[in-house]
Amino acid sequence: MENEDENRIQTWSNDSYRYPRRSSTRRYLVSALVGIVIIYLLFFVRLPFFIFMPGTAEEIKPMVTIPRGSDSEKGTLMLTTVRVADANMVNYLIGLVHPYEEIQPKTSVLRKGESEQEYTQRQEYVMLTSQASAIQAAYTHAKVPFHINHEGVMVLQTLPGLSGEKVLKPGDVLLKAGEKDVKVAQDLLDALKGKKAGESITITYARNKVEQQASLALGALPLQEGETGEPRAGIGVVPADMQSVKSDQEDQQVSIKAGEIGGPSAGLMFSLEIFNQLVPEDITKGYRIAGTGTIETDGTVGPIGGIQHKIIAADKEKADFFFAPKDVTYKDGTKVTNYSDAVQRAKQIKTKMKIVEIGTMDDALKYLAALPPK
Repeated sequence: MENEDENRIQTWSNDSYRYPRRSSTRRYLVSALVGIVIIYLLFFVRLPFFIFMPGTAEEIKPMVTIPRGSDSEKGTLMLTTVRVADANMVNYLIGLVHPYEEIQPKTSVLRKGESEQEYTQRQEYVMLTSQASAIQAAYTHAKVPFHINHEGVMVLQTLPGLSGEKVLKPGDVLLKAGEKDVKVAQDLLDALKGKKAGESITITYARNKVEQQASLALGALPLQEGETGEPRAGIGVVPADMQSVKSDQEDQQVSIKAGEIGGPSAGLMFSLEIFNQLVPEDITKGYRIAGTGTIETDGTVGPIGGIQHKIIAADKEKADFFFAPKDVTYKDGTKVTNYSDAVQRAKQIKTKMKIVEIGTMDDALKYLAALPPK
């Protein structure tokens, strides 16, 4: 009887020992699962916002090559960038309180119907066109003879529901429509003129420099704002002309490799670097010069976005001067205050860097010419 009681006690003891162990394991599993869900929500769920913050100030000289270019640059010309990040819960909350970060809804950045991939492609395209304008402006100021080559038509965006969306991708280069060479966007429109929805056309295009062909059925294009009447037939792409600027002399041909930097805002600084390599004198005079601004072929400098972030990037690289596009007011009353915003941010971070208001490439060259050598 005594042994039986002992056995019962032992059995009860073993059972009471096993039960908490199973309960603890379950609690650990639930806690781990909850932790994984929380981490996923905090770090991996993308919110419909972009976060803009200071990027980099990068030396341009290694990006620009001219066979007979001058190598006398004692100072540095730098482009400046803005870093753009997808928002998750963590960096969104940080952005709300960080004094030098900016949160914007994606709808304010993306065009109607534009995907993020198409936005990236558009930024790459405008960087290429900006470089072409910078080369042309520099050639003009350095009095280097040049000519323009048309290089085809790039696909910037595809329209949903049409055949182009199924076959073509942003970044593809259209070469032919039927038997017609496509050198500019108008060539594509001419090839489609008179055709109706339901007909087909063979499109020759290049993807990653590999030539391909596809037969695309034409569809009815959506009417643009202000358009009336019968919809035009098309393949459903947003085309953009590609062109290159060629020097009449091969040893003065400019080539630019800017890596993954996108957008048009480095135009001014590219034009100054190209000009500096084309002329015998060194326009930097030993100074570290950062800046931003779009460039037109005639040297006009235009406004850009995110200049307050670029000031911080330039200050971190110890720039002596920062070239900022001048404040402008458009006919509809809209104001873009690049220079004023740059001065305000410069005061906030207490930089020693001097902010210089620039309206044209000539403004920048005259300012540099007046500087004493460092």
